[in-house]
Amino acid sequence: MKRVMYCFLLFAAASAACLIAGYGITRYYIRQERAIPNTVLETETVNDMAGRAAAAQEKITPVAETTQAREEYYLVSESGFLLVFCSDRTTICLYTHIPVTDFPEEERGRLMEGIWFPTMMDVYHYLESYTS
Repeated sequence: MKRVMYCFLLFAAASAACLIAGYGITRYYIRQERAIPNTVLETETVNDMAGRAAAAQEKITPVAETTQAREEYYLVSESGFLLVFCSDRTTICLYTHIPVTDFPEEERGRLMEGIWFPTMMDVYHYLESYTS
């Protein structure tokens, strides 16, 4: 009987230690993810290849040179969400995660066919006008 009681107490102590350690680790990581006041955080998009090229230590061409040749973007609805394609209609530049149901019915029809924009800023302005 004493052996069973010792095993139970050892199990309870080990479980309590694991729970405390897990709680401490979780609190540490949550504290690390807090926003820093008065800072702007940049997000990475699929089109942002400059950082990846630097990590691979390849020669980086300026972004202005590479985007001037294909400065058109195609906004289209696929699987219920909006995607932004480059001018070749095969390369995805941006996953928006914006559902098509946020748009009026007449705009949904246009988005199913696809809408051309000359710059990415025009795409942002269009999306902002319907999502804000």
